[in-house]
Amino acid sequence: MKKLISVILCVTLCFIPCLAVTGFAAETSDDYVIVSPYSDVIWEGDGAWGAYKGTLHSHTTYSDGNVDLATMVKEYYNRDYDFLGNADHGVTGVEWNRAPKKVLLYAYQPLLGYKTAHLTDAEYEAITTGTYPTADGTIRGKHMTCVTGANELNNMTLTKSHVNGFFLPEDVGNGYGGWENGFEDAVRFTDKHGGLSVINHPGDWLESRDDISTVSDVKNIKYFGDIILKYDSCLGIEVFNETNSVTPFDRILWDNLLMYTLPYGKNVIGFSNTDAHTVENIDSSFNIYMMEENNVENIKETMQNGASFMVTRELPCGNDIIGPAEGFDVKNSGIPYPVFTKVAVDGHKITVNADNAQTVQFIANGKVIYSGAIGADSVTLDLDTIEGAEDFQYVRAEVFGEGGMCLTQALVIDDGAEKPDFEPQKGLLAFIKKVIFTLKSSRLWVILVEITRL
Repeated sequence: MKKLISVILCVTLCFIPCLAVTGFAAETSDDYVIVSPYSDVIWEGDGAWGAYKGTLHSHTTYSDGNVDLATMVKEYYNRDYDFLGNADHGVTGVEWNRAPKKVLLYAYQPLLGYKTAHLTDAEYEAITTGTYPTADGTIRGKHMTCVTGANELNNMTLTKSHVNGFFLPEDVGNGYGGWENGFEDAVRFTDKHGGLSVINHPGDWLESRDDISTVSDVKNIKYFGDIILKYDSCLGIEVFNETNSVTPFDRILWDNLLMYTLPYGKNVIGFSNTDAHTVENIDSSFNIYMMEENNVENIKETMQNGASFMVTRELPCGNDIIGPAEGFDVKNSGIPYPVFTKVAVDGHKITVNADNAQTVQFIANGKVIYSGAIGADSVTLDLDTIEGAEDFQYVRAEVFGEGGMCLTQALVIDDGAEKPDFEPQKGLLAFIKKVIFTLKSSRLWVILVEITRL
């Protein structure tokens, strides 16, 4: 009897842990929710939100642009933009009927024949109320919102380590030269003054056009990811910039950054901006913001919550990682651009609708998990039918059409697990790395490197 009881107890004790492990695995594989930045958007019917087109990064002759502020604003207005943030290099933007503070660095502009000019009070009033006539003489009937306080910081850097600061006081950031490779310095500066920041065209700094591997290099992902994690006010990166001539692979970097930051509970918001220095690039890359009303408060909120889409009209080359296979250039063609008209989540299903699109693809953890046709009908992705979906950190969608491509923000897969706090590296090794990086961020060092390369 004792032997029999011993055997029963041993079998029971061995079996209970197995049940516990099996039960835990089953629970984590199915127990997740899809957190969508579009969950509050009203897509149709009474109270439907508007889809507002805009850019938060453009330039004029107040820095190194070729077009004066008055002409640039009117051209954006003619191109049916709904909001505009002028972010001259080291010059904090003000209302379009005022001149921002002039920076000595750009005293050469008049020598090149470029004038500076801002709107008259009457023009500003008409454009911001929608009563100003467009180039063909018609009245638009909808206004364009002026977003002030934008500044592309690190204006003197040769390494293109540019950061856009937003909602800065107008007396802050003017003439801010910054450090070479000094993304964090500009982010810290913006944070200190109560603004929001976005890392601009990181592929330019990485020179990824010449070497695609740089956007997947662990040290580069960690460098940008640590900055985004360290500062809540740093919202994300430009995924599209202007014609993407030097940034065609920043979507891949974006995917890698998402996988780096999401385990800490921090999303990386993607942005798409014209970075226009000439009127020709106004129809290059831009944002579509889903908002109840077109005003500065809602624009600021949408920057943070990600209820937006990114559109580009030009990619100079394709890639074999997430596509497209070939590049395209349809800016200024008049071809309607593709855009999502609905993104809905139901359980583990994601449904999208789009206009002017022929192809849709879904990407998770940096890989294409579905690609197919899309037209007038919706397309639904059911994660329960995809093996390994429980290990996804996010899913995002892209649509392609004759008029370019459009991206959603990341829809985060939340398994309910508690997220650890991000702890920046400390200690002697961190100090040594900082000293070396500071040395390599000096302008003298960078100039010597460039001379050596030449």
